[in-house]
Amino acid sequence: MDLGREPKTGAITKRNRATEQSLRIATYNVHGCRGTDRRRSEYRIAEVIALLDVDVIGLQELDLNRRRSGRVDQAAVIAERLGWHCYFYPAFRARDEQFGNAILSRYPMRLRQAAELPSVMTRVCPESRAAIWMEIDTPNGAVQVMNTHLGLGRRERLTQAQLLAGPKWVGRLATDDALILLGDFNSLPGSPPLKLLGQHLRATRTLLAASSRLATFPTRSPLLALDHIFVNGRLRVNSVTVFRNEVARVASDHFPLVADVRLA
Repeated sequence: MDLGREPKTGAITKRNRATEQSLRIATYNVHGCRGTDRRRSEYRIAEVIALLDVDVIGLQELDLNRRRSGRVDQAAVIAERLGWHCYFYPAFRARDEQFGNAILSRYPMRLRQAAELPSVMTRVCPESRAAIWMEIDTPNGAVQVMNTHLGLGRRERLTQAQLLAGPKWVGRLATDDALILLGDFNSLPGSPPLKLLGQHLRATRTLLAASSRLATFPTRSPLLALDHIFVNGRLRVNSVTVFRNEVARVASDHFPLVADVRLA
């Protein structure tokens, strides 16, 4: 099976996890692992993730057994390359082909919930949307991580955000649970879906930096802040940034959004 050409990997600066108690997380829309150079490479996406030096990452727009991607399981290929745990959930199925999101973690994790979201499918965008909820066993305790990719329609996104904020998802957590909600929300800061989620959680990009400085899309000329990371009151945010280098600029049409958090 075709996995794409293996890229050259440069030097990677690692954190000292034995002394640091923070958790580094990221969200990354990988665009089917097809870059702006029109070349598909799971290895290149894995290289970008390795350079982030994260502990947990939510990925959107992954293929499984799709003809256009050589019938590979993209999430599994990336996770195997990193030596990590992985869980993929399809948001869209067409016969034996699947398309969806995944959570990858260097630490053990277990599934809490995965489900499709109410979606409006059109000829322009014939895709349903979904969300994944995993419990991550970090060295500093369990952390709940939810990953999603909201739709393109305004009402669709608001309906999806209402469901995520409601009793089936965020509302199900115990008061002492640490929660991270991340993904490609297809929404700008201040938009109705993000305002709604902001009533229950805190947007990391608004805590430490101006959102205009954290544009993630498109990589050729980043103008829009579409990717977001939310946390609840059990987590403190140490830093939040957009990771940009020459590999990330061509690996996908989104840059990864990265945050360092610590249990409060």
